[in-house]
Amino acid sequence: MSIPITRGIDHIGLTVADIDAAERFLIDGLGAVLVYEALNETMPPFKGAEFEKALGVPAGAEVNAIRMYRIGQGPGIELFRYTADAPRPALRACDRGWQHIALYVDDMEAAIERIGTAGGILLSAPWDLQGAESGPGNRFCFMTAPFGALIELVSYPSPQPYEASTPLRRWKPPVART
Repeated sequence: MSIPITRGIDHIGLTVADIDAAERFLIDGLGAVLVYEALNETMPPFKGAEFEKALGVPAGAEVNAIRMYRIGQGPGIELFRYTADAPRPALRACDRGWQHIALYVDDMEAAIERIGTAGGILLSAPWDLQGAESGPGNRFCFMTAPFGALIELVSYPSPQPYEASTPLRRWKPPVART
């Protein structure tokens, strides 16, 4: 077996138009906590030719706010506010590139309610997981955040059929201790 070159996902970056509104959604809807603010309006923005080349952004784009959040036991979520000439809309599930985050939940209905109250939109009622992921109570659904990001809620409390054919297991966050 080869030694992995990565230990896991550290964080997921999201660019948003209104960082304060996105922060309220992350905190109120997803239970996030602000870990730190790396850049704000009192500091010089990240910009210029070197910055544009390093990040592959168009000429004139600049970052003027960066905040890092933690949600439960998973990776961080880093919010960015850019200024650019013509920002594009958020990716859809059918677009190429990283297109959603999946959050493990123990109580699907409670998560849908909380996220909805915070401004998220449920795209459809939860579906049963199928095939290799199926099992009693194993379900998922998709919601959108007010800033356009696609969020999958997933829960698989029952053993899954794939477990019979391999010793490998997908990562599942530990139960939170309160």
